[in-house]
Amino acid sequence: MNYAEELNEILTTVVRENASDLHLSEGKHPTIRINGALLPLVKKNVLSHDDIAGLLTVMIGEERLNAFVAQKEFDFSYRFGDIARFRGNAFVQQGLFGVALRLIPKQIKTLADLSLPPMLETFARKKQGFFLVVGPVGQGKTTTLASMIEMINQERAEHIITIEDPIEYAYEQKKSIIDQREVGVDTESFESALLSVLRQDVNVILLGEMRGHETMAAAVTAAETGHMVFSTLHTNNAAQTIDRIIDTFPPAQQDQIRVQLASSLSGIFSQRLIPRISGGMIPAYELLVANNAVANLIREKRTHEINTVIETGAADGMIDMNRCLADLVRRGEISIESAYQHSLNPKILEKLI
Repeated sequence: MNYAEELNEILTTVVRENASDLHLSEGKHPTIRINGALLPLVKKNVLSHDDIAGLLTVMIGEERLNAFVAQKEFDFSYRFGDIARFRGNAFVQQGLFGVALRLIPKQIKTLADLSLPPMLETFARKKQGFFLVVGPVGQGKTTTLASMIEMINQERAEHIITIEDPIEYAYEQKKSIIDQREVGVDTESFESALLSVLRQDVNVILLGEMRGHETMAAAVTAAETGHMVFSTLHTNNAAQTIDRIIDTFPPAQQDQIRVQLASSLSGIFSQRLIPRISGGMIPAYELLVANNAVANLIREKRTHEINTVIETGAADGMIDMNRCLADLVRRGEISIESAYQHSLNPKILEKLI
């Protein structure tokens, strides 16, 4: 089999069908995900061990393939000509090879294109602070941040540095200078890249993911020292995000990080992608704007009250997830069943619908 040609055919299908993901698994047909559903490409042959190794070699090269075989898991990115990029993870399950690929479109969509609230533009225009986009895996966090970074790129002359594992969206430099560093290729770790970034005359930092308290501490410090820092976490809502950050630190350091977070946090945006009745996906979201009341709650260890602040904070630009879900139902965008499935407090949702 000519694996370069085979990979080209499969990825062309992914792009043409507007699939979000591609799965390559031993003993199965290549499988794509469209609007949340997995669909096997039955016209393609069932993949063998050698097939997956051959396709991987095309994407990452023989040297990195050997590293994957030794480590049994490997993150990578793959540029598909001038059409798109893919974020990939190769893994071993019960001795069999598997690969999961996420499509990263070449064109970076605007916030309006993504059906996201205009309020996010306010955070993209800030010169200093710490802004987080949170949610489970595969809910569009990276795409939202890419849209915000691209907005800065189009509007201002800034020095933007991204630290990613791996690099996902590739930016075309416009008004800004954008340097993209890939962990394992351009830098040893998120921590080492963050420690050096403050010596690189940077204005905006995009941290692909916060891992461990060292990375979180460096990110918060960067925000405190006059930079705008964007990042992600796999958490469900704003209150849980703040607790997760603080709980990551040893007990002796938690009071300090609590104070730092209270002074540097700009906002937290939580999002879910929900099947649209008319087809495709649409985001539902929650937005915490870190005003003085929120800062006080963080300092005073009262993060359990943040949900109430969001529910009553519409005048400050805050957006409550249940109200967002109810609005999508009223507009005929999503079903009532989908709204309940994605609500963290269905009893409150019931009163709003």
